[in-house]
Amino acid sequence: MPLKAVFFDFNGVIINDEPIHQTLIEQILVEENLRPNPADFRDVCLGRSDRACFRDLFSRRGRVATDAYLDTIIQRKSSLYQEQLETLNPLPIYPGVEDFIYQLRTAHLPIGLVSGALRQEIEIVLQRSNLLSVFSTLVAGDDIRASKPEPDGYLLALEHLKDQLQDTTLKPEDCLVIEDTPAGIEAAKRAGMAVVGVANSYPFHMMQRQANWTVDYLTELELERIRCVFQGTGERELAAQVS
Repeated sequence: MPLKAVFFDFNGVIINDEPIHQTLIEQILVEENLRPNPADFRDVCLGRSDRACFRDLFSRRGRVATDAYLDTIIQRKSSLYQEQLETLNPLPIYPGVEDFIYQLRTAHLPIGLVSGALRQEIEIVLQRSNLLSVFSTLVAGDDIRASKPEPDGYLLALEHLKDQLQDTTLKPEDCLVIEDTPAGIEAAKRAGMAVVGVANSYPFHMMQRQANWTVDYLTELELERIRCVFQGTGERELAAQVS
């Protein structure tokens, strides 16, 4: 079967901004009179939405936050994040992102983005990077309540693509996902999609245990090799080529 669509994660795949998020989360915890723990970021935040992250961080400290209060926390962090972006020129877009997107566009493959980040954050980054127009669909944290590792975001993005392409035959197994965290990989797999894990946020060996295929850097991805699997060449051969 041919590869018909590719979905990207955002934080940790397109933009190298995870250190910014960790700093801001810890800053907000201090402002809330809560003690930060650096281990928490990897445990409950990486790959998940801010809502899920803060809910778990508060819970670990014995505090229950209502959805309305979480809304205020999330907006406060978003404002701080956008202020940080304004100080960065150029933005820390990962090497290989633009080249791989170029390969996909040359092959006329639709490209989507699925993230727990807020839409306004994603669009600012993509606009400044001249990448916004390349994505046929964008599912952000504003669009769904369930955070990764739930598959909701990828399934919604697939439905959007089916509507846009007027292709009711498009199936999860026709799609490839680019992810950098265990939560994201699990979400894509639960949606029925194959996953390339990029070792941007976790070590290669951790990604390799969970993703279908793994690369150290996006610069190592070659579309024609990936398409071999979808055209029946075999998963083992591709694994040897991209890992």
